[in-house]
Amino acid sequence: MINYWWVTRPKRKLNSVPEVLTAFAEISLNQEWEGQRATHLSLEEALEEANLKRKGERRDQTGGGARTYRAWLSSLGLIFTQASTKQIKLTLAGEAIMNGDSPVAVLKEQILKYQFPSSFSLSRGVEVSPRFKLRPFRFLLRLLMNEAIDSLSEEEIAKIVITQAENETEACFNSIVSQIIAFRNYGDSSLPADFTAKFAPKTGEVNPEHPFSHLTDTANTFINWIEYTQLAKRSEEDGRLRVIPEKLDEIRSILSATPAFIDRPENHEYFQRKFGIDPKHTKDTRNLIESKTITAKIIAEQKIKQAFICESLKTPITRITTQLTDVIAEKTGIDGKFVEETLLKFYPRGAVGSFMTEYFEMAFKGRDEATEFERATTRLFKDVFNFETHHVGPIGLTPDVLLISDQGGYCGIIDNKAYSKYSISNDHHNRMVHNYIEGFNRYCQSQNPLAFFSYIAGGFGNNINGQIQSIVREAGVHGCALAVTNVIQMVEKNQVTPYSHLDLKDIFTIDRQVLLSDL
Repeated sequence: MINYWWVTRPKRKLNSVPEVLTAFAEISLNQEWEGQRATHLSLEEALEEANLKRKGERRDQTGGGARTYRAWLSSLGLIFTQASTKQIKLTLAGEAIMNGDSPVAVLKEQILKYQFPSSFSLSRGVEVSPRFKLRPFRFLLRLLMNEAIDSLSEEEIAKIVITQAENETEACFNSIVSQIIAFRNYGDSSLPADFTAKFAPKTGEVNPEHPFSHLTDTANTFINWIEYTQLAKRSEEDGRLRVIPEKLDEIRSILSATPAFIDRPENHEYFQRKFGIDPKHTKDTRNLIESKTITAKIIAEQKIKQAFICESLKTPITRITTQLTDVIAEKTGIDGKFVEETLLKFYPRGAVGSFMTEYFEMAFKGRDEATEFERATTRLFKDVFNFETHHVGPIGLTPDVLLISDQGGYCGIIDNKAYSKYSISNDHHNRMVHNYIEGFNRYCQSQNPLAFFSYIAGGFGNNINGQIQSIVREAGVHGCALAVTNVIQMVEKNQVTPYSHLDLKDIFTIDRQVLLSDL
């Protein structure tokens, strides 16, 4: 039995869940799973071919690796085994991801609903201690929103939270707060004398050189999962987990209501179908008793879906184009006409939300992948917001992205800063005023005037509004700062009701940091 919070982690981050799910669905959907070693090995091969699993990982021919990935998808409420047929089925959440819904929106719901006990936590070979009855990620958000805590280190989560937080009562929460503060003051001496033995790893064998490594590894995975929700992020300065300031209102809304626990975790199908309800539904009313005959057409459609999901994670897809159809036809070897018909049938509006997962990550990676962040912004404003865009950063002494709107009669410039708390230094101020704005005609051939400058970053320092206004006063051009979370909000809103270029001009000329209420 595991005496601490635990999640399975064939991958430490959730970014590859959509690809793993599509690979799994192609091979295993509507098939029996238990005891089907050939199916398990086929899935391992498919995951290796898609570079989702390292080649050569298999130490035997039992398909154990595939079963680990299957457990991962099940633990997230994306699949289940139908009791009457013993076949693998998608939950509504799994279907939503396969249908091109934003994986962040779907998986955020799943992570916030994730609970002990669950069908997974009670399953053979896992068996998380029954003393835990709570939603672990909601508990972490409560701690991060507590003024006395404010942020959490991996070590605090490992040694205090995942071992001691048993339920969601005020008494338990207050006890955890007190224990974290004591740990900050006194370190390991604040831990119980029997801590190492009481919270030993699943195998029972403690590594004498790293006695807490199994706890810190688990804590790291919990941090990775909550980062995927885009509600909290590790600081690049001190590595501590903090809520993203732009998400404070959303987190308050999440924590203001306490939903009921999902009952009957011992009943796998019942629990998984309730756990796996996606954001667009309130209950799962599907009749899955009638099993479909697996035809060549269904298999081909599944291959096309898998290829489409993989592409949608790499680039913003707002519509089905000839170029996209050609790419997927080449990847799958399926006739282009059938590929086009399938894509238009299942993804008539594209799937831009999938790409935003990667875009969010780019905004926090510092200089390492700065050029990719610039290119992604260029594609985003072209494909989603229909600007003429140019990646002008490589020219030198230029902003990263140039936007041209003939319909709006203006131009705009964007500078990407892949930092969680970007502030405009004196050097960057001068560069924006004297090189980017005053030198505008050097890199822009359009006759439309420059209407605004903008910074897009993971987040901004407390003085960003004053720094923006200082540039506005000196350069005589409007501007703004836009956190990546609000760029994502704009993309999502645009999918429902498209912004006009005049609407966007109003947002980008606000002369301060753009807030969610401005969108």
